[in-house]
Amino acid sequence: MQHVQLLIGGQSLDASDQNTFERISPVDGQVATVAAAATLADVDHAIESAQQAFKIWSKLSPTERRLRLLKAADLMDQNTERFIEVGMRETGSTATWYGFNVYLAANMLREAAAMTTQIDGSLIPSDVPGNLAMGVRVPCGVVVGMAPWNAPIILATRALAMPLACGNTVVLKASEACPATHRLIGEILNQAGLGDGVVNIITHAAQDAPKIVERLVAHPAVKRVNFTGSTKVGKIIAETAAQYLKPVLLELGGKAPVIILNDANLDEAVNAVAFGAFFNQGQICMSTERVLVQDQIAEQFIAKLIEKTRSIQAGNPFHTQYALGVLESTRAASRIQHLLEDAQNKGADLPLGIQIQETTMQPTVVLNIQPDMLLYREESFGPVCTVQRFNTVEEGIALANDSEFGLSSAVFSQDLALALDVAKQIDSGICHINGATVHDEAQMPFGGTKSSGYGRFGSKASVSEFTELRWITIQTQPRHYPL
Repeated sequence: MQHVQLLIGGQSLDASDQNTFERISPVDGQVATVAAAATLADVDHAIESAQQAFKIWSKLSPTERRLRLLKAADLMDQNTERFIEVGMRETGSTATWYGFNVYLAANMLREAAAMTTQIDGSLIPSDVPGNLAMGVRVPCGVVVGMAPWNAPIILATRALAMPLACGNTVVLKASEACPATHRLIGEILNQAGLGDGVVNIITHAAQDAPKIVERLVAHPAVKRVNFTGSTKVGKIIAETAAQYLKPVLLELGGKAPVIILNDANLDEAVNAVAFGAFFNQGQICMSTERVLVQDQIAEQFIAKLIEKTRSIQAGNPFHTQYALGVLESTRAASRIQHLLEDAQNKGADLPLGIQIQETTMQPTVVLNIQPDMLLYREESFGPVCTVQRFNTVEEGIALANDSEFGLSSAVFSQDLALALDVAKQIDSGICHINGATVHDEAQMPFGGTKSSGYGRFGSKASVSEFTELRWITIQTQPRHYPL
């Protein structure tokens, strides 16, 4: 069992009222973590510590910030086993998943480090004689990051890496589902010598989330907010930020479609769909939820997908024979079961059935999905894949766009010109041709459209999210004024 304190101003602290909360492991139902339940006073303390640290961090040379971020990346790699152990216990996925989390998160820090000298501006032509006009990007101040539990190391690191590279300081609101995992990130960054208060970690009980979030957004010292999580909560964050005129970057839910055209390599498509739909128990915002397959190859594709799905087993992540771990909670399992039973009762065909025991769910395929079924519209966030047939390419594109979400997508075809044309017509922030919908790299512009959010994470693309653009002029010769 992990005991987790807040990280504020470089110090490990209990909550000011000494309250704690428990995170129950989805693997065995035992207490995984006892963590400090932050108060509003603790939130204020963390923001004020970040505000003080900003005076130092923002004035460091780009090379110095780069060196410290690179050291943090190396330390993260060195702590891979710790992350795996803590992550498996708290959220129930596999060592493979958390190992990849660390690998990508460390690369996000390295990519951010490389960006410290790329935060540039521009010279702007002026009509005023002797006027040198510049657009200069400068740090904002304190940035609040809010990260979820499903890709805990990747998403928490992403919430702070580029803000730090841009010269900001950060308060990270950890997920109540993985407080120890998120706290470990803060510990490593602190050990790397970023400086006291440069990164602060707040953990909180679930029932305190609304007031904690309100205070984090409302505090005058907070200049930017980024949130990764559900669309439902993202809307609340956006509404709260709007009240205080705070810019916010939102990366929200998804219901990723895959269009499989008649000339696709079926084995490649099946492998990509199975990975995209079931990896990490489908608990990824980019997970493949909707497979749209052209009529001519539909029967053959469905048979291959069912065979592949039957070969993938979920179970205790500490037992290496299982390719998949368990769901995040029994509540998640109940929600997914409700969606599947609703679809089944309304005529959907589930050739592999519904196999859920507590938090262990075997992956399943849903055929004959219809618009009146809850599963057609709602994000399952589980190891569930629906399959629909279409006739023309235009029909396939229309089905892909028949969703409020627009994060990731994919197209499979050996005609690359056609595939690229289809990709351009899918309303999503990300589209992969002949690849899985689950794909992330540190340097890529990452974000969605519609109810999947707005703004972009990812190195150069996120510089504008975490800096202020200032117009500065230098008058180099006497200027004529009309007065």
